[in-house]
Amino acid sequence: MARTSPNIIITGTPGVGKTSHAEQLAERTGLKHISINTIVKDRECHEGWDEEYQSWIVDEDKLLDAIEDEVKQGGCIIDWHACDLFPKSWIDLVVVLRVDTATLYDRLTARKYPEVKLQENIDSEIMQVLLDEARESYDEEIVVELQSATAEEMDSNLERIEAWLKQWKENNAAAT
Repeated sequence: MARTSPNIIITGTPGVGKTSHAEQLAERTGLKHISINTIVKDRECHEGWDEEYQSWIVDEDKLLDAIEDEVKQGGCIIDWHACDLFPKSWIDLVVVLRVDTATLYDRLTARKYPEVKLQENIDSEIMQVLLDEARESYDEEIVVELQSATAEEMDSNLERIEAWLKQWKENNAAAT
């Protein structure tokens, strides 16, 4: 069965604005925001708590099983810092949010991230780890890198994704 709405991943280093983008996009488009952090915690898709990083240790198999039926129906905005575990057949657009390291440092410090976690995320952003992961995991034409340091950039990003969504629906209307 063909989906009538696409699935979008909004990914990037913690602190780049994934959740803010996903919540606003869901509000503006009617797509469903799936916060992987919430799913992991609420549906117990984890193997316990990591004290050093102050985060859940995700059980990827449990996670995929927990969201599969929902995502296969389409119309989902998946919000998480990783994207390579989601099957290519589930995903229509991968948005990788990026931000300069000074802004990222300020955001993660405000969240009171442990030093080891803060440094690892800064390093990840510098080395564009999540952008490379997205490009290696999905077809190049569905991966988009967007800057997310200001409210103006966020608004521009949302408008761009909404335009993509409109075009996707037009292109796929004949297939449904």
